[in-house]
Amino acid sequence: MKERYVMDLEYRKVSYEDYDEIYALWNQTDETRRALNPIDDSREGFFRYLKRNPDTCFVAVRKDRIIGVILAGHDGRRGIIHHLCVDSDHRRKGVAAHLLSHAEDALKNEGIFKIFELVFKDNDPANAFWEEQGYSIRTNINYRNKSLNPDIPKGE
Repeated sequence: MKERYVMDLEYRKVSYEDYDEIYALWNQTDETRRALNPIDDSREGFFRYLKRNPDTCFVAVRKDRIIGVILAGHDGRRGIIHHLCVDSDHRRKGVAAHLLSHAEDALKNEGIFKIFELVFKDNDPANAFWEEQGYSIRTNINYRNKSLNPDIPKGE
């Protein structure tokens, strides 16, 4: 059943015109909404990201509606998954895994062979998904960030 459901979907690269639908999808649940910030996830930030990563971001479409999205990019050396989100009515059906596979293949095609992903510690379903996909937890590093804009939360 899972494979048939996934086969009924269209997977394609993200376009600039997808922003409103993607932004609405990101705001559907607390888990994804709390990962957003008003600068990077604004229309301008989204466009800037796509301009830099035009071939590594994908959507899953069903009946002309975006039900999943992955924003993946790289710095020429390492890949990062910035957002992976699937509509709550379509989760646990293989959509996220297929989106991830598209992004991983695209990153490999660009010469990227190591990818990382940031997941909130208390997001158990997401952490389980990433574990199932072979993404391990690094315990020998500290993740540090600094906001250069007061509108972007610095995190906990």
